[in-house]
Amino acid sequence: MSAHSSALAAGRRHSVGLRRDGTVLAAGSGLAAVECRVEGWAGVVSVVAGNVHTARNTGRSHTVALRSDGIVLATGWNGDGQCDVSGWRGVTAVAAGWRRTLGLLANGRVVAAGRCAEGQCEVEPWREMVALSCGDWHSVGVRSDGSAVATGNNRRGQCAVDGWRGLAAISAGYLHTVGLGTDGRALATGDRATGACEVDAWEDVVALDAGSHHTVGVTASGRVLAAGDNSYGQCGVDGWRDIVAVAAGSTHTLGLRGDGTVVGTGNNADGQCEVDTWSGIHRF
Repeated sequence: MSAHSSALAAGRRHSVGLRRDGTVLAAGSGLAAVECRVEGWAGVVSVVAGNVHTARNTGRSHTVALRSDGIVLATGWNGDGQCDVSGWRGVTAVAAGWRRTLGLLANGRVVAAGRCAEGQCEVEPWREMVALSCGDWHSVGVRSDGSAVATGNNRRGQCAVDGWRGLAAISAGYLHTVGLGTDGRALATGDRATGACEVDAWEDVVALDAGSHHTVGVTASGRVLAAGDNSYGQCGVDGWRDIVAVAAGSTHTLGLRGDGTVVGTGNNADGQCEVDTWSGIHRF
């Protein structure tokens, strides 16, 4: 979903990690699912996963990676053309949501592939962008002046970011959006029913990520904050220490330690939290 660490990504049923040597690890979906077929990837500098809320009609996903040469790789479900990114060039950042992929170009413009039924791929007018994130049905971004833009489904107010200023990062969940200010404070808009928007009291935050129904953030001291649905234990992060980045999926959460190892909590039905053997995970 970004504000994601470029080193960790969490989807509906899988997790992805970027190693220091530019190779990629994956866990979940039985490790046979196509979204986890990343073994041959090399020269990667960023990874993202297409997350989607947990429901009977959801489950399939995709994984996207950005190489150091600006070329984009993708694997997984391609039912809406969300993996049709092989022709993209000069990309500096990527974001993935349900059934779509966004790419940030060096000139600050944005390209998109995949489903646009809700307007979530209508990013052609965007200019001077520096960060992107995809929720299920909406897309958000940060401009170079720290303001925010959004497009797509706004049924719960998840696109109501016009007044946001001084942003350092942004992340889109299922029905909510969270932003990180340069002052270390967090802000949120959208559906408040799950508590995922209850971040007003957060301070000294250096990174955050929105899951489907929860939000997680890292403080300057390396501790992790969480708000929202905890039905699967995805907010059980109180004991985590020395964390430098987080990734929130549909019902699980990942944390990257300073030593390059990873912790996970939440739904592990598909093995998406089996990351305890990972090492050398690195933010570029």
